Amino acid sequence: MWRERAARCGERIAAEFLMLRGLEVVDRNVRVGRGEIDLVARDRDQVVFVEVKFRTAGGRATPLDAVGPKKREDVARAAAGYLSRRGLLDRPVRFDVIGITWRADGEELLVQHVSNAYPGGRNQFY
Repeated sequence: MWRERAARCGERIAAEFLMLRGLEVVDRNVRVGRGEIDLVARDRDQVVFVEVKFRTAGGRATPLDAVGPKKREDVARAAAGYLSRRGLLDRPVRFDVIGITWRADGEELLVQHVSNAYPGGRNQFY
């Protein structure tokens, strides 16, 4: 239960972070088949699929380390379904990752945004 609440909190922080940078968040927690997309945003004419990872400080791995090849493939597959269902297959696409680390004392958040974090632009899916 805590993990689920932390994930939703991380997604809210990530959405706010993107909006402050001029992106429009158009969807959250979208289920497509067996996959899920944390955030879908628009950056001018580009559709941006965002994977959000939230961790507490102290672990060896960063939140960004949690987005490996399998996760990237799953998100790309869900993104293809999302684009198809909404008639957006002709739109440019990118995949971003936002990692959020919360210090154990709760005093500080570190937000890392990797734009175009992995292949998939121009709808070249796995």
